Amino acid sequence: MVDLKHLRRNPEVYREAIRLKGVALDLDALLALDAEVQGLKTRLQELQTERNRIAKEVPKAPPEARPDLVARGKALAEEAKRVEEALREKEAQLWELLLKVPLPPWPGAPVGPDDSANVEIKRVGTPPEFSFPPLDHVSLLEKNGWWEPRISQVSGSRTYALRGDLALYELALIRFAMDFMVRKGYTPLTLPSYAREKAFIGTGHFPAARDQVWPIAGTDLYLTGTAEVVLNALHSGEILQQEELPKRYAGYAPAFRSEAGSFGKDVRGLMRVHQFHKVEQYVLTEASLEASDQAFQELLQNAEEILGLLELPYRLLEVSTGDMGPGKWRQVDLEVWVPSEGRYRETHSCSALLDWQARRADLRYRDKGGRVQYAYTLNNTALATPRILVMLLENHQLPDGRVRVPEALIPYLGKEVLEPCV
Repeated sequence: MVDLKHLRRNPEVYREAIRLKGVALDLDALLALDAEVQGLKTRLQELQTERNRIAKEVPKAPPEARPDLVARGKALAEEAKRVEEALREKEAQLWELLLKVPLPPWPGAPVGPDDSANVEIKRVGTPPEFSFPPLDHVSLLEKNGWWEPRISQVSGSRTYALRGDLALYELALIRFAMDFMVRKGYTPLTLPSYAREKAFIGTGHFPAARDQVWPIAGTDLYLTGTAEVVLNALHSGEILQQEELPKRYAGYAPAFRSEAGSFGKDVRGLMRVHQFHKVEQYVLTEASLEASDQAFQELLQNAEEILGLLELPYRLLEVSTGDMGPGKWRQVDLEVWVPSEGRYRETHSCSALLDWQARRADLRYRDKGGRVQYAYTLNNTALATPRILVMLLENHQLPDGRVRVPEALIPYLGKEVLEPCV
């Protein structure tokens, strides 16, 4: 959510942000509604002032004047009730519109309608050249007996169940990522995979991405698609001290997405499934572009180091205005090479959101001057599986179909090669 006072003073800034990010929002209608709300507030204050004046006059008025004053007071009270009801309705409508107002992107963001406008800014590592016909990850899974094909009969489509060494490898990756983040000074948390609607509004997943989230029937809870939802709500309603910032968290939780609108995409294998596992980086910092940029570079570097330790070739993309989402100031995606597809695929998304989430989630701190301000938030993936397994299996496969384990993972797995499951 943006600062409404700033929006009133600078409507053209947000009109341009709406255009750049392709948000379906009538800013003129919002401003007109805001003016209506302000008018109702003014009228309500006038009515309350007049009622108070009459209430004071009644005891002092001559007996013959009192009935008219009392009648006038009742009429004012009835009008005030009507105005209050109208105000509540209009404020609710205004709130819904304000939730849709995008944050203006940083000046360096590529301008474009979608991911076709994203700009590659860096490549690290070289895609492998195989001396044998390489297999895709599904063929490797089947050849080595590393997944349970019956799981779709039990749990439906877009599900997976790993077997043998690959099941242990997935667990090793999660622990590896958590240990890495702890070494970087982040507080590790294991988190629930569900939250109340307010938390989703706080991150901006609601209302925009509500179709990607599964409700839990009979409750007021929803399954989360990232630990960011819970992490972003941890300090909601508190007033932190500036000395406590930045808050650095590494949150792990199973994650769930409905994958609405993805019919026919990545239907084979592990690339796009309903349930996955994710270690998320999250930073809450003071309200300054300098602090935000420092945290952004830190989150980005963490992800790069993780991919380096996994010995995977990757690239960085500066995400365009039309692809970054309404709440982002800046976004850089990391993509890893997938040999079977001959292209890079996203594994990490590093985002800076300034105070856009903080205003929605009520994340505040008291600065050194004693003023209460909204904090800035940032997040990035540390590691998400099973998608990363696609890249690990395909890039590190051996001629006999087994898969080499990166050196950094050997202590977690206790072996250098993933063996077939018999």
